[in-house]
Amino acid sequence: MSTPAAKKILSLLSGIALAVAGAFFSDIRPPGTFGAAKKLAQEIHADDPLTFYCGCRYRDNRIDLASCGYRPRQNPQRAGRLEWEHVVPAWVIGHQRQCWKTGGRDNCSANDPVFARAEADLHNLVPEIGEVNGDRSNFGFAMLDKAPDQYGQCRMVVDFRARKAMPREEVRGAVARTYLYMHDRYKLRMAKQDRQLYEAWNRQYPVTEQERRRNQKVACQMGWGNPYVGEVALWRCGFGGAMTGLLDTARGLLRQGLDDTLSELLTR
Repeated sequence: MSTPAAKKILSLLSGIALAVAGAFFSDIRPPGTFGAAKKLAQEIHADDPLTFYCGCRYRDNRIDLASCGYRPRQNPQRAGRLEWEHVVPAWVIGHQRQCWKTGGRDNCSANDPVFARAEADLHNLVPEIGEVNGDRSNFGFAMLDKAPDQYGQCRMVVDFRARKAMPREEVRGAVARTYLYMHDRYKLRMAKQDRQLYEAWNRQYPVTEQERRRNQKVACQMGWGNPYVGEVALWRCGFGGAMTGLLDTARGLLRQGLDDTLSELLTR
């Protein structure tokens, strides 16, 4: 093959590769608002619809309390409702920013892009029983000397006097890895004793297969994974109709380019 023909084919292939790479990165857009994030979170958890702190099954926005032996503590109506919980509370994120001091969460959501991104970060969003979400409030996590008997068979503990909560053992590792990720990603302050606790939980409770699956799904919506959970393969994410159309176009261009080049060679 002549040098000009080879260069022509290489140039064509390079152009297609750049177009595909451009579509790859432009097709992943993190949610811009908490409302948008909640809709995506529903899709992410659709294959494994279990609440985070109690492990109850749910459908749409209703909780199957019998599936996990949950007993409402005080608010049966809210206990039957699914809500989306920030593992690292929005209060913790916003309280460290000026916007919170001048208008609270609504002001931060509307006027602080960093807070808005953190509030909508899907790595920090989990499905939970509304009553537990409300009881946990903005309390930090800790090891507590209190029996897990507030919510029937759900082993979540909330100490209202100490303003602390203790998650069930099965999710302590996930809680820790979420806190460590959020504080790294958004440059949040963390007390030394809290960091020691989360680092200990991270070591004591290894990453589960369910965490890895969720991390991959979230990465496909955010564009990155939680490094404390593990690596993700963004190339496995779907690109939708736009990507399919681009690949069809690329195949057509490649075929036409090769045909033109071969015709050029045969006429020489």
